[in-house]
Amino acid sequence: MSSDHPFAPTLEHAFTIGIELAGLQWVKPTSRGETRAAIYAAEGWVKGPLLNGKVIPMSGGDFPLVRPNGVIDFDARYLLEADNGDVIYLENRGYRWAKSPEIAEKMARNEDVDADDYYMRVTPRFDVPEGPNDWMAKHVFVGVAEKVPGANRIHYFVVR
Repeated sequence: MSSDHPFAPTLEHAFTIGIELAGLQWVKPTSRGETRAAIYAAEGWVKGPLLNGKVIPMSGGDFPLVRPNGVIDFDARYLLEADNGDVIYLENRGYRWAKSPEIAEKMARNEDVDADDYYMRVTPRFDVPEGPNDWMAKHVFVGVAEKVPGANRIHYFVVR
């Protein structure tokens, strides 16, 4: 997508995180009348042109709110370990929704669906030690996520 606007940002692929999920728990309905879940970051990897490493096992998870209209409001926090040993705190906020009730049902059963059948985007923030990875705390990122059975893959792009 191109834009003629002089302030249009560009996106650069920074890295992808593959994260295995475990321990799903439900609070339904919550005192707010919605459904809350908790699912933990069991393990994972980080690969890309700007960062490589791993997800620190069981260092956090996602505590999404499922709205009555089916939109999932993500609130995920967990730790990454870069190949150089830096421990990086990741906070992800975002949304997922299916483009049809049939797709929503398949996703609820943890079945494979086509990426074009749902919207899943996140906006992360990183807390990093000073050094070679501190650029992450100085930029805005956008993540485009893939839901795969038992896991998520999130492709992160730095906004330039």
